[in-house]
Amino acid sequence: MANVSSTARPFAIARAEGGVTAPEGFRSSALHCGIKAKPDALDLLVLAGDGAVPTAGLFTTNLVQAAPVLVSKSHLAKSHGLAHAVVVNSGCANACTGPQGFDDARQMTREVADSLGCSSEQVLVASTGVIGVNLVMSKVVAGIHSAAVSLARGRGSDAARAIMTTDPFPKEHAVVVQTDRGSFVVGGTAKGSGMIEPNMATMLGFLTTDAQVPTAMLQRALTESARDTFNAITVDGECSTNDTLIAMASGASGVGIDEESYPALFDAFLAVSRELAIGIVRGGEGATKLMTVTVHDARSRDEASQVARTIANSPLVKTAVHGADPNWGRILAAAGRSGVRFDPARARVRVGGILLFEHGLPHDDAAPLAAEHLKGADVRIDVSLGSGGSSATIWGCDLSAEYVRINGEYRT
Repeated sequence: MANVSSTARPFAIARAEGGVTAPEGFRSSALHCGIKAKPDALDLLVLAGDGAVPTAGLFTTNLVQAAPVLVSKSHLAKSHGLAHAVVVNSGCANACTGPQGFDDARQMTREVADSLGCSSEQVLVASTGVIGVNLVMSKVVAGIHSAAVSLARGRGSDAARAIMTTDPFPKEHAVVVQTDRGSFVVGGTAKGSGMIEPNMATMLGFLTTDAQVPTAMLQRALTESARDTFNAITVDGECSTNDTLIAMASGASGVGIDEESYPALFDAFLAVSRELAIGIVRGGEGATKLMTVTVHDARSRDEASQVARTIANSPLVKTAVHGADPNWGRILAAAGRSGVRFDPARARVRVGGILLFEHGLPHDDAAPLAAEHLKGADVRIDVSLGSGGSSATIWGCDLSAEYVRINGEYRT
């Protein structure tokens, strides 16, 4: 795919291989250290730059924040946005674990720092898994030592697997950006399957680039690209205690990013993040269908997003989609309780492009065609409010009995 901006030099974006270690200047190592019960289940990742590099972060907005989140936020502030590595464990969230949890998170950063020869403030930490359980640090420390001495390029797929919990499949993506200044790469990996509506990022996500990016601009690209990707998804409307999104820029390509070339970096972040974000929803706990909910003709983008999010989060809409029931009334009712004012007589509801409601009246004769669309794995819902010219899209999924089973048995 290609993009051209009137305010920047022309650039083209194409898919690349390698995931989070596709950009030059990054190495990773993933292994099983014993947190997860299955001996072949990867549960520890160390992702490292060749040195301390500009780093940006977004974290959960939940009032209840896990120790790794608080430690990483503190380290980014103390290092002024420079990090050498990120250490990640899956299978244990290290959340609501008291002072011991903070000690464990800090020890994880110290062990990595000692292995790499940097300060602990230049190491970030992330955890995902069961809340309220302490890490077995003897296993984690041994795993960190093994991972730190086996860092290598080309292991992005292992990194994607090591951060998974209930995810049905790993998620990774990378793109190469061709500009008249040269080419650079953006890669990434993410995990998430349940407790997904973080209003900041995803459960865990990591982006890397070999472009030369100042820390402030990297933070801007991360924040702005997350708005329409990781912040535009929902599985169950739940915000986790551990949501973390990190971006690191090695500068190894030699391609500098400034205001003129910023659109190339932003579009690359957008391309990678959207692929990962939609993958999270498609792999939502118990999900069988991806829902793309777009609200049109709103007074503002924020109002369009608010309505779309309410529809995507509605249990009644989600169950109707699961059962292939073209119940436009549930969609319209969800829009009506969103808190956004609009005239229902001017609203329109389409499912799969098929008009089901307009001018205050149903088009039930079209219901069989809409029902056929809902039987597929990709479902489109479009709602026009008739209030303005703004639109927004939220991606969600259906609600199945399998979601209830997974979460009913999560700790047992």
